[in-house]
Amino acid sequence: MSLPTIRRAGPRPYPPRVSQFTATFWEALAAGRLVTTRGRGSRRLSFPPRPFCPYSFEREVEWSELSGRGTLYSHTIVHAAPRAFAQLAPYRVCIVDLEERLRVAGALVCAGEPVIDAGVQAAVLMHDDGPLLAFQQ
Repeated sequence: MSLPTIRRAGPRPYPPRVSQFTATFWEALAAGRLVTTRGRGSRRLSFPPRPFCPYSFEREVEWSELSGRGTLYSHTIVHAAPRAFAQLAPYRVCIVDLEERLRVAGALVCAGEPVIDAGVQAAVLMHDDGPLLAFQQ
């Protein structure tokens, strides 16, 4: 499945630290895919991706693709933003319950007033220097 892409001019306001481990996540997101890790023994997903399973503490993890579909759990508008995000204010952030039973946070992009418990879809905010995770309703 390929996630919708929303183009944003300029660099990301606060670019993530990309390590050898997290590069898999950021490369997949840039390609329109949402992935995370799953413990090989426990078979349980975790987000954000981790080099170990937080349920069994095993170090054997594998990458798993997520649907990106979920339900809006909560959202807010940030008016008083930290310095790195000041030029974006006001902006929306949200918490989403994904179909895979993971609760994740991200930017919220919507034209009107968001509806709690309504469906959302993950999207890629593609800045000039790379992707960020967002959701749209």
